[in-house]
Amino acid sequence: MGSINVSHVSMSFNMSKDKINSIKEYVIKLAKKQLFYEEFKALDDISFSINKGEVFGIIGKNGAGKSTLLKLIAGVLKPSQGSIEISGSIAPLIELGAGFDPELTARENIFLNGAMLGYSKKYLREKFDEIVDFSELHNFLDVPVKNYSSGMYARLGFAIATLVEPEILIVDEILSVGDYQFQQKCERKIQAMIEKGTTVIMVSHSLDQVQELCSRILWLEHGRIRSIGDSATICEQFKNS
Repeated sequence: MGSINVSHVSMSFNMSKDKINSIKEYVIKLAKKQLFYEEFKALDDISFSINKGEVFGIIGKNGAGKSTLLKLIAGVLKPSQGSIEISGSIAPLIELGAGFDPELTARENIFLNGAMLGYSKKYLREKFDEIVDFSELHNFLDVPVKNYSSGMYARLGFAIATLVEPEILIVDEILSVGDYQFQQKCERKIQAMIEKGTTVIMVSHSLDQVQELCSRILWLEHGRIRSIGDSATICEQFKNS
């Protein structure tokens, strides 16, 4: 369990050619069939495999298609073409706290977000103290999360998302969020998962971090695979590109 096979995957989006300034203008153009789109190919014929227990990195400049690829693997998006075969349970750390209600307190959001991730109310009650201890938000439990800093938001989201150790962990720039001590705490948590055999896919702009943690790296450029191989080789190629 914990393996992934991506086969000839492409992902296209329809981008509007016209600048539309209001919903009214959009409805009028839609009624008159005057909406025109052009296709944007975010990913083009991507194929690779990740083995069970492997720590696999994805690098590339902004707009290369990294986050789109992670969302496809996580099942948030469906590919326009190709297929993705996954063996194992997935925990995607892509947008921490994406399911939070900003008007609710941290206490309430633990149960809301936990339910969205498939945890029962009974299980969340049992793990409540563990979540709070990891997030270190003991004094802010009854504060609406709209008043949280981005670092506090990330602390709570990470604590909930990593409550159960999955067979596959997807990490998108998560270690660059929050203060230094929290980054170190996240890194230790992920390292513990790696040591227990969790398959990890991570995107990071920190080449040192990727090279240190990953055994292999996929380099994306303009939605296509530029190179794939061992971390030291690919990082060196990327630095010299």
